Amino acid sequence: MCEEMRHHWLLLGACGWVLLILMFVSKFISFRAVDDYGERLGGQSWTMPGTKGVKPVPVSRTENPVQRPSDQPPVGPTVAEWELVADRRIKLLSTVCENSSLRNLTHISINKFVLDRIFVCDKHKILFCQTPKVGNTQWKKVLIVLNGAFSTVEEIPENLVHDHEKNGLPRLSSFMPQEITHRLNTYFKFLIVRDPFERLISAFKDKFVKNPRFEPWYKHDIAPAIIRKYRKSHRNNDLTASGLHFEDFVRYLGDAEGRRRMDRQFGEHVIHWVTYAELCAPCEIRYSVVGHHETLEQDAPYILKAAGIDQLVSYPAIPPGITRYNRTKVEHYFSGISKRDIRRLYARYQGDFHLFGYPEPDFLLN
Repeated sequence: MCEEMRHHWLLLGACGWVLLILMFVSKFISFRAVDDYGERLGGQSWTMPGTKGVKPVPVSRTENPVQRPSDQPPVGPTVAEWELVADRRIKLLSTVCENSSLRNLTHISINKFVLDRIFVCDKHKILFCQTPKVGNTQWKKVLIVLNGAFSTVEEIPENLVHDHEKNGLPRLSSFMPQEITHRLNTYFKFLIVRDPFERLISAFKDKFVKNPRFEPWYKHDIAPAIIRKYRKSHRNNDLTASGLHFEDFVRYLGDAEGRRRMDRQFGEHVIHWVTYAELCAPCEIRYSVVGHHETLEQDAPYILKAAGIDQLVSYPAIPPGITRYNRTKVEHYFSGISKRDIRRLYARYQGDFHLFGYPEPDFLLN
């Protein structure tokens, strides 16, 4: 009997030690959240096939976002506080649009390319301008629910969201001119923006490093064309295998004349890296609200409230840290790129930085 009791207590003691060890180890395991651009947080490496001069760097848990006192809501803002933030963003947008020195970067006519980017919810009189690589998948899900096809965003199959033949989201371009004008003048209109350079990194990683199988043209058509023109040395028979370097991508984006000719060849695939001005014509369309990816946790519920739909649908849960601006990542991606190429890139996206209150990236330019 004593021997049995001894074995019993030894077994309990062993179980207790295992439990303590598991609890201790769990404190050092970080949650690797995936955002809807396919990026991961925590323990990630930025050395990818085809990226040049970018070394693995740990994500700092104390990484501070770029401070923007004029447009950052306080923690847990009240409705009134958020309305002040939203109002300042719209006023800044209007002020920059009136600045003639930036006119060629900010004033885009409302053409078919712009109208194709704007999704319509007639039932609730909402227009949403799509800005790729800024979490648009989740907003599309919100509109799909509002149109009545599904009861909640969780029910929507991922492959349906971007299938514009089946997702039930009409584009503004599908309406007659008079109907377009009516909707632009009377509907609630919004878009979401993100630090322009961090958005470019997201586009590069998603389209040229991860390269989804259902989008082969980025790897097999667009990347080789950019490499031929902008890589200083390459072999024609190794264009696809070597992969596009971020340095090649930056040179292509910063070359005003050469890029325009190539973009005509690439067609609408360039939506992932064209400017917000080119996508949404914010100086010609009077948007009701501009949301920021960096403050999406605060912005999303208030956008729903401002649109009058907060009782009908909820924005999907946002994984911790997924919207945080990561200066360390930006610095490392640009670390092997010449100041000349970075300045040319900034010259192209300068309008976006100014329109939406993002500070000039002095740490890269100077």
